[in-house]
Amino acid sequence: MRIGLACLPLLARRFVCVQTRFCQTQTRKRPPFGDRYLTDPSRVFEHNSWDNVEWDEDQDAQAKQKVSENAQDPVPPDLQETYEAKADEFWNDFYSIHQNRFFKDRHWLFTEFPELDMNRDGEEERETEGAVCTSDGDKMTGAAAVDKNTLSDINKETGNSEDMCTSKEVDGETERTNVEKEPMALSSDSTHNPAEDCGSEKNAVLDELCQTLGHLAVRSSSAAVEDGDFPGQQARTRMFEVGCGVGNTVFPILQTNNDPGLFMYCCDFSATAIDIVKQQPDYNTRRCHAFVHDLTDTTSSLPFPPASLDIIIMIFVLSAIHPDKMQSTVDHLAKYLKPGGKLLFRDYGRYDLAQLRFKKGRCLSDNFYVRGDGTRVYFFTQDELRTLFGSAGLQEELIHVDRRLQVNRGRQVKMYRVWLLCKFTKPLD
Repeated sequence: MRIGLACLPLLARRFVCVQTRFCQTQTRKRPPFGDRYLTDPSRVFEHNSWDNVEWDEDQDAQAKQKVSENAQDPVPPDLQETYEAKADEFWNDFYSIHQNRFFKDRHWLFTEFPELDMNRDGEEERETEGAVCTSDGDKMTGAAAVDKNTLSDINKETGNSEDMCTSKEVDGETERTNVEKEPMALSSDSTHNPAEDCGSEKNAVLDELCQTLGHLAVRSSSAAVEDGDFPGQQARTRMFEVGCGVGNTVFPILQTNNDPGLFMYCCDFSATAIDIVKQQPDYNTRRCHAFVHDLTDTTSSLPFPPASLDIIIMIFVLSAIHPDKMQSTVDHLAKYLKPGGKLLFRDYGRYDLAQLRFKKGRCLSDNFYVRGDGTRVYFFTQDELRTLFGSAGLQEELIHVDRRLQVNRGRQVKMYRVWLLCKFTKPLD
């Protein structure tokens, strides 16, 4: 006997509907950069987000004017030196406060970077992972759904030190809702200067000890490399995530790829972040090696030999480095790629909402800013990245400007995001 859907209890009907939508979604292939285009401006508030939204001339002019005005009131040179010298302390403080509650796994990265899924067929697309469905069936995909900076890039980057993410079980929907909840309550006018805390003793001894132990571990690993023995030596595929934070890219990759021939390396400037990674139940030294490392110190060795990596991952990390050190950092990393190896990159684009919402007094140099918590961020152009990675001897495979329009339908607010997604390859010869 067939039972109609109407006969099922309400909760069961909802489960069936969710399962049906999941199955239907799973069978569709989604373009890596989204496929919802705003062709009729009058319909802008019908969905939560729109893909590849181009700006008009007035919008572009206003953005340039805003950036130019902020550049006229730069951070004093002595404070700039403090932010550079104490960069690791600011990031340690950040992770000490947020631990692993602030970020969400980036399963969307398998759509934008299919190279990271070793189980994937050449034509297969992952549709459901990383998609955030709202109550009305709307969906946000890609980095807009579960990027670690989805909350912080609007709030933290503008100097607002308030933690908008208070939920312990932050999922994609919670992140999206929190971003939209206070889109206009963003200010960096706080009189508190985090640089003034640099001399405090609250965590100085512990931080120094963690940093020392981390660097000792790297030097020990480097000595082993010189002797021909290093972590992951027997692996068929080696990936290295630069600036791994608390593992929001590393662990999804390890969970998705059950191939024992894959080995992951990951490093971060923050000893606190690396400690959190190692405390995770999924951390397994047979498949992963996490370590503290300063990317800008190009004289220090890494725990694997040159030309040994198949993939290097840089997601929202290069923007945190001083522009004067970016080229040497990229040059150094490129040496560790195998011929034919790839570098996968995602970061902030010029005139992103986060850049335009910085207040005066936060600009360090052109398109380089300090947040309210002392961490820093740069906003790139396509040409800058083309020059950076090209000068390091890498060939351009893809440079894509992801222009996303996110809207708060309740408040009738538009939020224009700009990210850059790139893929570069090391030549075979």
